[in-house]
Amino acid sequence: MASQIFEQLKLVSSPEKAKASVWFFKTGPGDYGEGDKFIGVNVPQQRKVAKDLFRDLSIEEVLKCLRSPWHEERLTALFVLVLKYQKSKDADKRLIVGKYLENAKYVNNWDLVDSSAPYILGDWLVKRDKNVLYELADSDNLWERRISIISTLFFIRQGKYEDTLKLAEQLLIDKHDLIHKAVGWCLREVGKKDNELLLSFLDKHVLKMPRTTLRYAIERLPEEQRKYYLTLRSGN
Repeated sequence: MASQIFEQLKLVSSPEKAKASVWFFKTGPGDYGEGDKFIGVNVPQQRKVAKDLFRDLSIEEVLKCLRSPWHEERLTALFVLVLKYQKSKDADKRLIVGKYLENAKYVNNWDLVDSSAPYILGDWLVKRDKNVLYELADSDNLWERRISIISTLFFIRQGKYEDTLKLAEQLLIDKHDLIHKAVGWCLREVGKKDNELLLSFLDKHVLKMPRTTLRYAIERLPEEQRKYYLTLRSGN
């Protein structure tokens, strides 16, 4: 039953951890995680619960958990969904991807996105049409925009960079810091694989890149190159 996830999480919950999470995930008025609720369970424990239960739960039961008001139950449901996806054949993978997109509004914090988007949507789309990512990048929903770029981390690991760069360019005008960080992170990962490609992107866009995006993107560059791009950006 879907209630198994919450019951197992409750057994290992901590009020102190819950209090810390309320602050860490910015749940105050006007913050990105406004109103989110926590019972206080760390990620390794959530992964263990997911591993123990994923075979016993149907996809619909997992989706019930994904719609929970409790952050840890949603994250654990996503861990379960990733495990189910990885163990499934294409027909069931297609179903899981569809359900993931239908329920994207519940994938509503950065850790939920980062723990699921590359492993479900990224894996599915790496050899398929990627238009849905560009639609998500145009969404009014912060988390759907983050899903769009973070999904491409899977592409990068496969040596495919085109869509990461196109989406990064599309999202450069985004106003939210969590998108700035996500874009910078993905650009940095491209640079690990193809440094010249990263430098070419920086040369073209550095003057209009948010400072946070730039700082993330250049983290692994030599100090002189980092200073060069920061100086260019500061002079704009």
